[in-house]
Amino acid sequence: MKSSAACNIIVVSIAVREMKPLHNRIGVIGLGAMGGALLKGIIGTGASPEGMIGADASELRLREAAERYGIGTASANREVAEKARLIFLAVKPQDMRAVLQSIDPAVSGEHLLISVAAGISISQIAGLVSEQAGIIRVMPNICCLAGEGAIALSRGRNVSDDDLKLVISWLESLGIVRIVPEKLLDAVTGLSGSGPAYIFAMIEALMDGGVLVGLPRDLARDLAVQTVFGAVKMARSSGEHPAVLREMVTSPGGTTAAGLFALEAGGFRAAVMQAVKAAAIRSGELGS
Repeated sequence: MKSSAACNIIVVSIAVREMKPLHNRIGVIGLGAMGGALLKGIIGTGASPEGMIGADASELRLREAAERYGIGTASANREVAEKARLIFLAVKPQDMRAVLQSIDPAVSGEHLLISVAAGISISQIAGLVSEQAGIIRVMPNICCLAGEGAIALSRGRNVSDDDLKLVISWLESLGIVRIVPEKLLDAVTGLSGSGPAYIFAMIEALMDGGVLVGLPRDLARDLAVQTVFGAVKMARSSGEHPAVLREMVTSPGGTTAAGLFALEAGGFRAAVMQAVKAAAIRSGELGS
C-alpha cells in the first residue's frame, strides 16, 4: 500500500485501459465487513470470483478474502485499478484522499468508481482523480451483511445506463436500493446508515426492561428480538402507516397505552428524531 491510511478502504474496480484482461473485472479495496458483504452479494449474482481482485492493508483480511471467496488479491491499491474497471470505494472518509491518490496513476476514463464513504461528495472524488472516470455514491448499512440492507445510490458523472443497471443488480442482492439525489445522502446516512444502531439499542433496552420485571435474560432476548422482527415484517408487508399499526395494538386504558405514555414522557420519539438529525449533520461534517 502506498499509505497506511489506505487500509480501511473497500474499492471494487474494473479497469478498461487494456480491454481484453480488464473488461468487467471487479476490484475491491478494503476488505472489512462492508467489503465482505459486497463480495458475497456480487458473487451471489453469478459473478466469477476469478474476475475479482481485492486489496487491504491487513494481510489477514487478504488471506481470509482469498480463502472465503476465491478472489485474487493485490499488495497495493494501484494494482487493483490496473487489473479491474469497476471500483467500489467503500472506505472510511478520512482514508478516501490517500486511496484515490494511490490509484490515480492507473485510473482512466473507462473506470467506474463506486464510493460507499459517508460524507465524501462526488465532486470531491472527481477532484482527486485526474481522468474523467465515472462516479457513483452509495450509502449502504450494516444490514447488508444479512442480505436486508437499506441502500441509497446517487449517479454521478460519466455513468452509462448499462453500468448503472449492473451496479444496482449487485446491490439488490444485499437489500433494497433507492436512487436519490446526492443532496439527500447525508439525511440517508442519518436515517438508514446509522439506523441499525438505534434499533440494536432499542432491542437492548427491551431486553433490560424484561429483566427488570423478572424475565430471565435469554428469554428476554428471544422475545425482544422476535418482537422487533415481527413488527418490522408487519410494517413492510402491510403497507400501512406505522401510526395505524400502533393503534391496532393500543386499546383504551390498556397496557400498551400505559407503556406508550411512559415513552412519550421520556421523549422517545424526539430522541430518535434528534439521533437521525445528529448523524446527518455529522455526515456532512465528515465531507468537509
